[in-house]
Amino acid sequence: METESEPYVRLATLRQLHQVVANLNTARSLADTLQTVADGVVQGLGYELACVNLVRPDGDLVVAAFAGSPAAEALITGRVGSRASWERRLSMGESWGDLRFIPHTEGWVLIEDDVPQWHTEGPEPRFEDEWHPRDRLYAPMYASGSGRELLGVISVDRPRNGRRPGPWGQEALQMYASQAAIAISNARLRANMQRALVRLEREQQALRASEESFRQAFEYAPSGMAIAEMGGDQHGRLLRANDALCRLLNRPASVMRRYSFADLVHPEDIGTLLRTSAEGGRAELRLGRRDGTYVWVSLRNSVVADTADGPRFLLTHVEDIEERKRHELQLAHRASHDALTGLPNSAELRARLSARLCARPQAVRTAAGPDAYEPEATAYEYEYEYEQGHAHAHPHGHGFDFGADAAGPYDHHVHTVAPPAEGDVDDGTKGLAVLFCDLDGFKSINDRFGHHTGDAVLIEVARRLSAGVRDGDTVARLGGDEFVVLADGLGAADAADLAVRLRNAIIPPIRVDGRAVRVGASFGIGWAECGMSVEEVLNSADQRMYIEKRSRSKVHRRAG
Repeated sequence: METESEPYVRLATLRQLHQVVANLNTARSLADTLQTVADGVVQGLGYELACVNLVRPDGDLVVAAFAGSPAAEALITGRVGSRASWERRLSMGESWGDLRFIPHTEGWVLIEDDVPQWHTEGPEPRFEDEWHPRDRLYAPMYASGSGRELLGVISVDRPRNGRRPGPWGQEALQMYASQAAIAISNARLRANMQRALVRLEREQQALRASEESFRQAFEYAPSGMAIAEMGGDQHGRLLRANDALCRLLNRPASVMRRYSFADLVHPEDIGTLLRTSAEGGRAELRLGRRDGTYVWVSLRNSVVADTADGPRFLLTHVEDIEERKRHELQLAHRASHDALTGLPNSAELRARLSARLCARPQAVRTAAGPDAYEPEATAYEYEYEYEQGHAHAHPHGHGFDFGADAAGPYDHHVHTVAPPAEGDVDDGTKGLAVLFCDLDGFKSINDRFGHHTGDAVLIEVARRLSAGVRDGDTVARLGGDEFVVLADGLGAADAADLAVRLRNAIIPPIRVDGRAVRVGASFGIGWAECGMSVEEVLNSADQRMYIEKRSRSKVHRRAG
């Protein structure tokens, strides 16, 4: 079972990985790109040494970049290893997806081959997954497409934590190698395009040959490219689109000429497109396919002149980043959700609850009376948006910061107010109920039948709780056998009824491996209110849960 700190570590790793991947496309040349790839492994993936071996035209691999040790860099940069030796290495050891790990117990046979290598001596490992100085880990980089052409190999050494990477580290390194391959391919493509553009500008006598070279680079580029008008009434209208772009959007070239990118972009991304500079601008946004779906792409613009004094056109490189976005969303989900039940975890629960609280206690109720706020503002939706290389959480309808100098009860923040206490006159106030749930009898099931049965019980309880709440409510696993439900727009009686319904949903027997087991549940109902901290809200609900648990006999608790 993962510790509470792991989601934070994973989210921090995701942010570092996202940043170093973003840096891959900022390099100006192929050499800069290769060095950026090596630096990114050291800066973002937790290794002390990284080496980029690039496939040469003759098939052998040359050490093109090194990061982490000036001494090692001076020793092996520029040295060449034969393709046969590299293919031998990539067929040995253990396969971790596309990665190849050769433990020191097998790698001793490689000491005398012609692949450039550098290592330091060290003690024997003290435990099973400790990294040995002669362990080898390789991340092959393949060109996109069905051919899987080998572009090069990233070799890494000396993890900073001294251990072999686990599944999380392996997936991060594999995804980074995939993005590095794309960056290297794009760097080569940009170099070819830049050479073609220089020829178009400076070699008037070879204009026809240069145009053909440009046409081939444009038409047969592995990623999408388009030429659009620049200036005038038809500014932005597409003049040409290559086959890769037409296939990406599933639209024929003749139809593409009817559109501009503004016609194809997702409505939510039109502002991003308008803010993108024509000269060297780049943006990540969604473009519409023929079937009405959207695909994430990276746009990069440059300006091309037809002749020295002729009209200028906009050349746009369109790269499919759907796979990268999907990986980012998956990694973000893992960092914010419980691995066993799939529910939001403790960190995510606190983030959602914090988004509803501000520092001014009962700001609306005291300033303008109970009718000054909107009791029906109950939607509680949540999504991740990727912008400027970071993942941000935005609850819809409550995404405004509440500053100390905001004026009056009519600011943009919808204040969270608790209903009247029990015994007071019900004025119709609705609030954000926080139901703290602790399972009764779960420990005895875990002790008697084992963790497998206990995990199955937790999964089923999570399913029953999720089925018993409304769309927009939150069911989170706080840890162990504790769950928390956030339900907005409830009065005190509504919250009590919800707790009864959820308890009754948990009581029926749960079948695990042909055996029926039962757990009960104790609920404590707290209320989130502006002026309280997240911990105060959770502690209040927790204390009420223990009061409720002690008020019922042990037998009655087990019966629900």
